[in-house]
This record gives sequence, C-alpha cells and structure tokens, in this order.
Amino acid sequence: MNKVEPESCLEVLTDEINFLRQLYEEEICELQSQISDTSMVLSSESSCSLDMDGIIAEGRTQYEEIANRSWAEAKSMYQIKYKELETLAGKHGNDLCRTKKEISEMSGNISHFQAEIEAFKGQRASLEAAMADAERLRLPMGSWCLSESSDVLPK
Repeated sequence: MNKVEPESCLEVLTDEINFLRQLYEEEICELQSQISDTSMVLSSESSCSLDMDGIIAEGRTQYEEIANRSWAEAKSMYQIKYKELETLAGKHGNDLCRTKKEISEMSGNISHFQAEIEAFKGQRASLEAAMADAERLRLPMGSWCLSESSDVLPK
C-alpha cells in the first residue's frame, strides 16, 4: 500500500501537470493572438507617424502670426505716441512764439518807459534849476522890495 499510494499520487500529479501545460499553452496562444492583434493595431497606428514638418510649419505660422500682431500693435502704439509728441511739440512751439512776442513787446515797453523816465529826470532837473534860480532871485528882490517899502512908509 505504501508503494501504490505514491505511484497513484505520481500519476495524478503527472496528469495534473499535463493538464496545466495544455492550459498554459492555450493561454499562451490566446495571448499571442491578442498581442499580434495589438501589434497590428499599433502597426496600423504607427503608420500615422508624427508629421514633424507639418508641426514645425504650424508652429512657424503661429509664431509669424504672433510676431505680425505684435509688430502691428507696436507700430500702432508708436504712431499714437508720435502724434501725441507732435501735437505737444506744436503746442510748445506756439507757446514759445507767443512768449517771444510778449518778450519783444515788453522789451519795447521797457525801452519806452526808460525814455520817459529819462525825460522826466530831465524835466525834474530843469524844474529844480528853475526853482533854485527863483529862490536866488527872490532873496535879492525881497530885500529890494523891503527897502523900497520902508522908503515909502512913513516913519
């Protein structure tokens, strides 16, 4: 009995191993068919390889569009700023011309006033001289008048 049991056990185990081998081989075949299907899918998908030239061209196009928009925006801002500065320069130019005209008028007025001041100084000097002459003449005349009036007046 001892010997029969291990032999029967060996036989059962051998049958089980054979069964598992067959099952294993079937699973391998099924997996290989799935893998080949997958590889076919991959191979059909891999035929759509990346179009690097197209990607680069699209990137270049987008870059050029962005660059053109940026350039147009910068040009527009430059023109606006240029017009603002041109207007400001015109305003300052007009202000400068007006200020020069005012300075010229004021310089003329200053020259006129200086001439008037000199004329008034001359008149003042003439009047002061006339007053001094009148004072000098008044004293001798005043004493002459006093002496004559004392002669006329009874004593």
